[in-house]
Amino acid sequence: MEKMLKPKIVVSRCLGFDACRYNGQTLPDKFVESLGDFVEYRTICPEVEIGLGVPRNPIRLVLERGEMLLFQPGTGREYKKDMLDYGDKLFEELTDIDGFILKGRSPSCGIKDVKVYLGKEKAVGSMKGVGIFGEQVLQTFPGLAVEEEGRLTNYRIREHFLTKIYLLARLREVEKSKKIRELVAFQSRSKYLLMTYSPKELKILGKITANSSGQPFEEMAAQYREHLGIALAQPPKPSNIINTLMHIQGYFSEELTAKEKSFLTETYNKYKEGRVHLGVPVNILRSYAIKYEQEYLLDQYLWEPFPEELMNISDTGK
Repeated sequence: MEKMLKPKIVVSRCLGFDACRYNGQTLPDKFVESLGDFVEYRTICPEVEIGLGVPRNPIRLVLERGEMLLFQPGTGREYKKDMLDYGDKLFEELTDIDGFILKGRSPSCGIKDVKVYLGKEKAVGSMKGVGIFGEQVLQTFPGLAVEEEGRLTNYRIREHFLTKIYLLARLREVEKSKKIRELVAFQSRSKYLLMTYSPKELKILGKITANSSGQPFEEMAAQYREHLGIALAQPPKPSNIINTLMHIQGYFSEELTAKEKSFLTETYNKYKEGRVHLGVPVNILRSYAIKYEQEYLLDQYLWEPFPEELMNISDTGK
């Protein structure tokens, strides 16, 4: 891992940074805390920023006559416009960030499964939706890593998030260089990591860096970032991962014995069945890449997409 590479993350302030919840409490989060030494955090509390105090009357999402409202039952006030105005102002300042960790199920910050009341009276029923600020984030930054703290207890989602923020941070450094050769090098080192995500987008990204039309760097980089976001939209499928590992195995397959090949196949199957972590087959292949001096392979981001100190295979199963 490159020294001092620190992704820039916007995080909900209530997740251990300040007692700014509606009830005057804070909600420390183990993952957010553990990540702190490896990223640059910018903390936010949209509800406080739009003038709601601490403690405060709770707000809720209300669907009324087809319109989503951000309603405060205790005062009868509606805050959707205030929230959207705050988001617009904040986003103008966020020119070099890599992701968001937002408070789950919050009517302002939640990005999934936020309770939406079907009317201003509590008894009329409810449905699931997205917080006002959370939806604004998703629409404004479609290519960034955006998650809730609760979902990050699932190790597959967590590793995807970590992989994404570090790859985006590397790309941000390339963009600062304004050098085509740096983008080409980034694509080369990302090849097998991207192959696990989307072979289709990998080909598109390769064509962009080939730059057969002679585009200036800024246009290339903008297209590259867009398609990288598409490639990284979802966690990689196990089938894609195994296909990538088998492709890597091809670099030294002729050097392996029948028993070694059989053992690798068994390990791939164990990973596919969820009996071993991905790190097991990856580290076996990395040892072969070292043994057979495959320098191109050893330079790949696949081996360590994020700092190994952040590796944690504990999982809620949710």
